[in-house]
Amino acid sequence: MNSRPTPFDELDRKIVTALMANARTSFAEIGAEIGLSSTAVKRRVDRLRETGVITGFTATVRPSAMGWRTEAYVEVYCEGAAPPRRLAEVVRGYPEITAAMTVTGGADALLHVRARDVEHFEEVLERIRAEPFIRKTISVMVLSHLIPDSPEAGTGLLAPEGATDVH
Repeated sequence: MNSRPTPFDELDRKIVTALMANARTSFAEIGAEIGLSSTAVKRRVDRLRETGVITGFTATVRPSAMGWRTEAYVEVYCEGAAPPRRLAEVVRGYPEITAAMTVTGGADALLHVRARDVEHFEEVLERIRAEPFIRKTISVMVLSHLIPDSPEAGTGLLAPEGATDVH
């Protein structure tokens, strides 16, 4: 990846916006919309990928289609100072955790968890709580998405095999 700063102009912004809305939009369609040839759009997309502005292309999948019918956010409180690196190692071991971040405030981390059902969620929560440095957790179940087209309402990544088996 190129480490030097690269120019990011208004045309780049329009290309990225179009691809974020629909990554399957053709270069010709994007070019027609913003006044560039499809070749020029492709060159810009290639540069944006090379410089790390565009990091990949994904499919957004309705979580329920994958067997994820229960969703929650879990605040994690650690014993002492758990380094983010250690938290990252732990959460990578849970296919049900679709997003994880360190946060300010009382909690040390916030986890976005998807599960087949409440029983599966409870099982995941018990495994998280069993980690030696976890002091406590506070969970909030998601009832509905008020902005159904938001990235949080869908998932860009499929769960690893076996994680979505519906029983």
